[in-house]
Amino acid sequence: MSNVSRRSFLRGASAAIALPAMSSLLPVKAMADGTAVGVTASKSPLRAAFIYFPNGAIPKSWWPKEQSGDYSLSPTLSPLESVKSSFQILKGLDLEPAEAGKDGAGDHARGNGTFLTGVRLNKSATDIRAGVSIDQVIANQIGDQTRFRSLELTCDDKRKSGDCDSGYSCAYQYNMSWKSPTTPMMPEANPRLVFERLFGSGTPEQRKNNFAQRLGQQKSVLDFVMEDAHAMQRRLQRSDRRKLDEYLTSVRSIEKRIQRAERFSIPDVAAAVTPVGVPDSYREHIALMFDLMRLAFETDSTRVATFSLAHDGSNRSFQEINVVEGHHELSHHKNNKDTIEKVARIDKFYIEQLARFLTSLEQKKDTDGNSILHNSMIVYGSGNADGNRHTHTNLPVLLAGKGGGTIDSGRLVDHDSKPLSNLFLSIADRMGATDIKSFGDSTGRLNDV
Repeated sequence: MSNVSRRSFLRGASAAIALPAMSSLLPVKAMADGTAVGVTASKSPLRAAFIYFPNGAIPKSWWPKEQSGDYSLSPTLSPLESVKSSFQILKGLDLEPAEAGKDGAGDHARGNGTFLTGVRLNKSATDIRAGVSIDQVIANQIGDQTRFRSLELTCDDKRKSGDCDSGYSCAYQYNMSWKSPTTPMMPEANPRLVFERLFGSGTPEQRKNNFAQRLGQQKSVLDFVMEDAHAMQRRLQRSDRRKLDEYLTSVRSIEKRIQRAERFSIPDVAAAVTPVGVPDSYREHIALMFDLMRLAFETDSTRVATFSLAHDGSNRSFQEINVVEGHHELSHHKNNKDTIEKVARIDKFYIEQLARFLTSLEQKKDTDGNSILHNSMIVYGSGNADGNRHTHTNLPVLLAGKGGGTIDSGRLVDHDSKPLSNLFLSIADRMGATDIKSFGDSTGRLNDV
């Protein structure tokens, strides 16, 4: 029997809410004397997430002063202080396929399109050829163990055609996950549609109709499953009853935040413009998508996710931190001190959002008693290193989580010019995708992680 068929749900007329793993609901086995006991020491699954931020970083503000080992957090990374022991900074990782070579301009498309594929892109607006991204390589081998093979998120518009960067297709610049060399996995930007996918039931059209029904009755998705929830409460141990209450409260909180953002509009699944359900606040949009990813991991709905905070080359302004100029424009700072300070402020803004996400994973306990963060591998990075010069060596990359105890976090490691793809091979091994001999431009597994 598959893991999916054993998973517990709360069910209602138009909702099927996957539950976090709880010891009360784990399978039981018989002891020698025939007594049934809970299997509380079962191994928890590992999760992998790949998070992309655009336009590189200000190196002086990103990198710690120390070269390796124990270190002090840099100004940009300072928001991560509370989870410092749960991540490592990786120096010396390169993305050679993003270099210009004979292709000339187009570093943003290359940085974005090669980050998870590790292959050189075909420079064309119409003849798209990239590579299968590492998240999909992993999903192809373990995706049948969860409800969803993978989850692709973004806070960006969706673009899959046209010329976006010096002759490169928009598909390269707006997609980091690729199912095949010619087929990107389109990420979802609308929190409502992600929420309905995770907590609604039926086809996309049925979920849309179910949402309209709940809206007409002014009901939450939880209202449709509460009868099942009350029945389940009676089966649970006290600690698991508290865990279920906290989980349902979290789901309801996210639903309310989405409702505020969309002002009770019915989402148009086929909308080509920015969909309803997207908050006006960029910070809140990021937070919602991170929270949905956390719930997907917590309920074992998927074990592989990607999240593009913004496409490389994004010229978004940041009213939240009083930066009114566009990010891409500022990234070409020409060593202007004031401009560099604004870019560093943007870099830190993104890290603050990451810190909130990692903290939430740290606070959630898994079935083995460790945190979900302990049982995860979260890559955070950019395909550009120094945005001012469009470099692709010594990328700003973090690896958070302990991979179930197989990763030595809490340190700074200099890998002395190794392909980023080597890191992805090491992650794939730990995720159970062990028969991959090479990936992208890899030269082997990354040692010392």
